[in-house]
Order: sequence, then structure tokens, then C-alpha cells
Amino acid sequence: MKLSKMVGVGLIFSARMAFGLESDSEQPIYIDSDNAVYDEKAQISTYTGNVVATQGTIRIDGDKLVVYLKDGAIIKLIATGKPSRFKQLPAVGKEEMHGEGLINEFYPDQNLLKFMKNASVWQGDAKQSSEYIEYDTKNSLLKAGEAQSDGKRVHSVIKPKPKQAQ
Repeated sequence: MKLSKMVGVGLIFSARMAFGLESDSEQPIYIDSDNAVYDEKAQISTYTGNVVATQGTIRIDGDKLVVYLKDGAIIKLIATGKPSRFKQLPAVGKEEMHGEGLINEFYPDQNLLKFMKNASVWQGDAKQSSEYIEYDTKNSLLKAGEAQSDGKRVHSVIKPKPKQAQ
């Protein structure tokens, strides 16, 4: 079944996504796109054209978003774009975390984000860039680079905190 011109229509999934504020995982997911296709047999939803997905403080922007389901629960989301972007508020009072890459994979049950190809992740003045970045949202653990990187390097920027006036 193909649904076309779904701009402004929010689709709600009752899936658990554990990144962002704790309350984010309790919120519905809204997806707006120009087109949507749901393959019931394969349990795959594909959204194309100016895709915007939100859940609480989480926002994903891309050209295409593919949602893989199993028994009605989201097991994986793959966002692509030039680039596809992600942002979240990790905790009240913290700066937003941003990430982007040409391909971004999200595994809600594993609390895992993967940013690939021209990938960057940043929060405030701190930034990591690589061809491959993993972010464990539950433990706030970021890994950049791959063992087989063919000489490609990870680029990091860490700016010092401003000194307090005495």
C-alpha cells in the first residue's frame, strides 16, 4: 500500500526508544514525509522526501528513513541524506547532542546510534569527525574510527572551559 503526499501527517508507533531524555522513550514517534510505503509482510516502512521524525526531544532529518519492525516494535531505523541529521537533549540542563552522516543507523533496544560516511558528532564545543562513529546513548559512550580504517584518521576538537573571573 502506498501513501503519497503525507506532509503534515504524524504516524505514531508505540515503540521503546531509549535515547534522549528518559521521558523521550515514553513519547510517540511522529514521522512526516512526502511519501510513505508500508510492506506489511516484510514489516518495513519506508519514508522519502524531506523526512522529519520526532520523539520527545529527539529529531531525525533525512532524505529517506527506513523503519524495520518485528511484531509491531521498532528494531532498527536507517536514515540517509546529504547528510542525514540527528539531535537530542540528553538531559535537562545539558547542551543538545548533534550527529550527522550520509548513513545513520539507530538501534533502540541497544541504545545505539551509528553515524557513517562523512560522520560528525558534537555537543557544545566538543566535536568528533570520522567515517564511522558509534554512540551508546545509555552510557554516554562515543567511539570513533574503525580497526580497518585504511589510514583514515579521527578528528577531535575539545575546547577548554573559559576561566572563571576571580
